[in-house]
Amino acid sequence: MNTNSEMLLRNARVVLPDGVAEGVSVLIQRERIASIALTPQVETGAAETEQDLRGLTLFPGFIDIHIHGAVGVDTMEATSDDLNRVSEFLASQGVTAWLPTFVPAAAENYQSAVRAIEQLMQEQSLPVNEELTNPTSQLERSQPQAGARVLGVHYEGPFVNTAQCGALRSAYFRSFSSTLALPKDKTSVRMMTLAPEIEGGLGLVQELNKRGWVVSIGHTRANTDVLDGAFKAGAHHMTHFMNAMAPLHHRSPGPVGWGLSRDEVTCDVIADGVHLDPAVLKLLVKLKTSGRLILISDAIAAAGRGDGEYKIWGETIAVENGHTRNERGSIAGSVITMLEAARLMRSLGVEETDLALMTATNPARLLGVDGDCGSIEAGKRADLTALDDAGNVRLTIIGGRVAYQRGA
Repeated sequence: MNTNSEMLLRNARVVLPDGVAEGVSVLIQRERIASIALTPQVETGAAETEQDLRGLTLFPGFIDIHIHGAVGVDTMEATSDDLNRVSEFLASQGVTAWLPTFVPAAAENYQSAVRAIEQLMQEQSLPVNEELTNPTSQLERSQPQAGARVLGVHYEGPFVNTAQCGALRSAYFRSFSSTLALPKDKTSVRMMTLAPEIEGGLGLVQELNKRGWVVSIGHTRANTDVLDGAFKAGAHHMTHFMNAMAPLHHRSPGPVGWGLSRDEVTCDVIADGVHLDPAVLKLLVKLKTSGRLILISDAIAAAGRGDGEYKIWGETIAVENGHTRNERGSIAGSVITMLEAARLMRSLGVEETDLALMTATNPARLLGVDGDCGSIEAGKRADLTALDDAGNVRLTIIGGRVAYQRGA
């Protein structure tokens, strides 16, 4: 991991908000982008370290807002060290920030999982050479973690519809009342996927919105009237669009028809070619446009481990040819990364500027952190990933430091 305070990226092909520029120099000071020179104006030796990115394309770092785990780690069972292993793996896949995502579980399971997330967030926020101040920490570190930054937590459920449970454990599903205590984690970003038609659903949307949560509609069979009510209450996003929701019917548009027709609503999609056919992905890009779509992995602990059988969420999930299946025969999340989702969308003809929107800018905007990251602009965090022509990650920079370099 590079800890220098200044770095110069030279000869880069850069995906900027308004287009792609060739031969660009990007100067990084401390953890932020200090300047972007569209002509070779920066002299060699202007920074402590330099990286020649000739032949590579520099994207804003990917942000995965929906991921349950990877490399054998399940976010529901992980320690902070386990989560850091996921963060390091994600950095190798071009991901610079992520939201560990929970499935419905017992309250104590949520609490232990949140403690691990908060611990890793504290470790990642430390300046170089400053030790942890938390006396309960099991492991003191002299410098921040090198992996993808954890931004907060995403609760997928438990307030969802049993008729659209997908791979979630319906035994833990809940209805909502004003007396029910909601999670009290201290993370800066908190997101919840819910079905607004459940008992107390609209009240839940209002309460979460009042507390500053990102509210997303998913695992739902809500009709358009209920969905309109949820939108007015503060739910403006939809989780893994078209999956785990009532399908579109010409006499019953439901959540799919509603989501397609509302320009103010954004949607995230699992672009693995399994959850949604590639032709449907192309249709969604055409109908919703790249400004309203977000790519997610929805990856489970088996991601990065290959085919086989894995014990996850209390059941056996089989992975065969990169496809997941639980004991009930349902798709159980994915084993892709954001990198693989981006590759698929690129193969479908999505332009690089649109891809940057779907992988970085739009998720940052949804989470309310777009003033800090999500695009390559002076003043923003230097969260960047450089890809070669084959779509492989060659370099990932997180907070101005090299978190991954192929071959290093």
